[in-house]
Amino acid sequence: MTHPALTERPEKRTRAGAGPRPGLPRAADRRRRRLRGLATIALFLLPALVLYGLLVLAPIAIAAYTSLFRWNGLGGWPEDFIGFDNFTRLFASDVFHGDLRNGLIIVALSLGIQLPLALGLALLLNQRMRGRAVYRLLFFAPYVLSEVITGVLFSLILSPEAGLANQILRAVGLEELERAWLADPSTVLPALFLVMTWKYFGFYMILFLAGRQGIPRELGEAAAIDGATAWKQFRYVTLPLLGPTVRIAAFLSVIGTIQLFDLVWVLTGGGPDHASETMAVTMFQFGFKRTQIGYASAISVVMFILSMIFALAYLRFVMRRDTRGAVTTMGDHR
Repeated sequence: MTHPALTERPEKRTRAGAGPRPGLPRAADRRRRRLRGLATIALFLLPALVLYGLLVLAPIAIAAYTSLFRWNGLGGWPEDFIGFDNFTRLFASDVFHGDLRNGLIIVALSLGIQLPLALGLALLLNQRMRGRAVYRLLFFAPYVLSEVITGVLFSLILSPEAGLANQILRAVGLEELERAWLADPSTVLPALFLVMTWKYFGFYMILFLAGRQGIPRELGEAAAIDGATAWKQFRYVTLPLLGPTVRIAAFLSVIGTIQLFDLVWVLTGGGPDHASETMAVTMFQFGFKRTQIGYASAISVVMFILSMIFALAYLRFVMRRDTRGAVTTMGDHR
């Protein structure tokens, strides 16, 4: 006598195998789902792309177009086409050469003084000490202030007669060091850099502090066990692991210097005699003070090209290496 379950099993197998397998979507269903997913992605990206096109790409295109004309910004679109004459005039200008020189000096001072100061302060505030959260807040506070407030504050501090800086020098008997800090071509750029350092070093300090806290403590302890001094721990452990953070800070410092405007404009207006002028200040002078929009657009195009070249070089030679190292490190720990 045959068991009923044994006689029903082949029939069930045949019936189950007759139709398509459940759980495996057809090719048309897969295409439909893929198209639906792409449509959803496009729908979410469309507002950002529209804003990016209107607020970034369109102004760049308009500036590149108007830089080829002699135009005062009035009376509709420009019509007096002059080709690359604005750029020829710009590259032959002593003011533009001075802007480049001032920018290079500020970049050198930032990389040589401002960033090392922020790094040292970040390492100090990473140590266990009483009230370090208060110190971090106090050092970061200047970055929260706007550039206009900072400029007005230091224009009062550095004023020739009633300024706090000269009053302190008189109080300690150093009257011979008194200066018209923002009106003397020999002191205006160092004074400007001092204000920039006070304003921005707190941001770089927080950046370095975050990078330092991302380094495992065990690495320093292992180096100390192997006999490494505090300097060798910093030189061979901390600094190499902070390399990506240091490089991104240098990148931000250079890009910020190229675009530097509001702090300089409030403090000095680019004076005296263009001694503290930057490319952004020159662009504003010609664009809004002298109504030479075509020439100002040429300056803006040069600023954009310099920023883009530096950013692409950073992406090509620095960021790609840092990203590759991070991916390799993650793969090694799997």
